Amino acid sequence: MSAPLFLMASGLLAGSMNALAGGGSFVTLPALIASGVPSVMANATSSVALYPGGVASAWVYRHGLGPVCRVPLPLMLAVTLSGGLAGALLLLWTPGAVFDRVLPLLLLLATLMLVFAPKAGGWLRDHVTIGRPMILPMQFVLGLYGGYFGGAVGLMMIAAWSLLQGADIKALNAPRTLMVTAANTVAIACFAIAGAVAWRSALLVGLGAVAGGYAGAHLGRRLSPALVRMATLALSALVTASFFIRAYA
Repeated sequence: MSAPLFLMASGLLAGSMNALAGGGSFVTLPALIASGVPSVMANATSSVALYPGGVASAWVYRHGLGPVCRVPLPLMLAVTLSGGLAGALLLLWTPGAVFDRVLPLLLLLATLMLVFAPKAGGWLRDHVTIGRPMILPMQFVLGLYGGYFGGAVGLMMIAAWSLLQGADIKALNAPRTLMVTAANTVAIACFAIAGAVAWRSALLVGLGAVAGGYAGAHLGRRLSPALVRMATLALSALVTASFFIRAYA
């Protein structure tokens, strides 16, 4: 398979995964690295390629936007943008050799969130409660992570916000999509200005991701959610293991 077709195919699979269960970056990031894009640039390029899908999700959820646990949305947005900027700059300042060692740990963290977040959320809400003054520092850290890497950051936001007393879990999806998109927006702007995006590769992956998102939305009506989740977790674990071998073996 030629390199352009390989990148488009990876985008197709990633877009389908994001539409079905999330985790698309587990496909696009290794595909970009395999195609010869350096790891830091590959991470930035993957964010750019998958960005339109996030914007579309935020637009769909726009009518459900409101305060996050009584914290005004503009304040949450400002903190998230600040964190996303800090994370993007931190990524750009990270030497490639260092990022290659850190990347497996980030993938492992994202994989663990995919595995445990759905079940751990209820347990945490029953046993842990935090006050509102903690939400802004937490949000800055989440924004920083989103700008730096971003794997499963949406799940992390839901998990963190759900620990606040009086949190309405059903009302958190709309602000979550906005905050994730906000962190990605400022990060992508930094990557573009710094020349850290392989634009041709981003276009190829992005075209595939758009088609994959459309196909995945239709497949989601027919496939078993349990089967989709199992396949996503298996792929995430396989990619994480391969990056540990690549970095440390």
